Amino acid sequence: MKKFLAAISSILLLTGCSALEPIPVKGEVVNCSLIKVKASTSSALDCLDGSQGVAVDSIVGPALLNVWGSWCDPCKQELPHFAHYLAQNGNRVQVIGVDVEEKSPALARKFVTTHGMTWPNLYDANGSTRGKFGMGVPVTWFIDASGKVVHKKYGPFHSPEEIQLAVIKYLGVK
Repeated sequence: MKKFLAAISSILLLTGCSALEPIPVKGEVVNCSLIKVKASTSSALDCLDGSQGVAVDSIVGPALLNVWGSWCDPCKQELPHFAHYLAQNGNRVQVIGVDVEEKSPALARKFVTTHGMTWPNLYDANGSTRGKFGMGVPVTWFIDASGKVVHKKYGPFHSPEEIQLAVIKYLGVK
């Protein structure tokens, strides 16, 4: 089974094509109270909707934590793939965004609504996550049910199928 998944992943990565076109979706600023968390003493990031923030290390999965910026072209290119993935897979895996290096929360909220984001988004107002996530974006963390980061993907996803295969591989969610 692992060889089959590896072969499919390789084909998708080599072709860079998706059998299904991303679904255009109108975005919305989603309340962060939907994020599943455990107790934490770490500092919380603000939530773009103005609700209580969340500490990144308190998130429990299965979850994809996607770090993005509105100024990042690869981030913009992968967003429709996340929207399509969610449209096809519902709530089996949470998707949570972290907006970094943004000029203001108002600009971030506008970006969310105009780029089809329908998942909760945290806002790193002061660059506090730079040491945790690194300098480049996009970055996607795969977080298991215990809250452990089981995989980090650097760079964009190129299709909803690529996301699906990675979720199966790293989180065991079909």
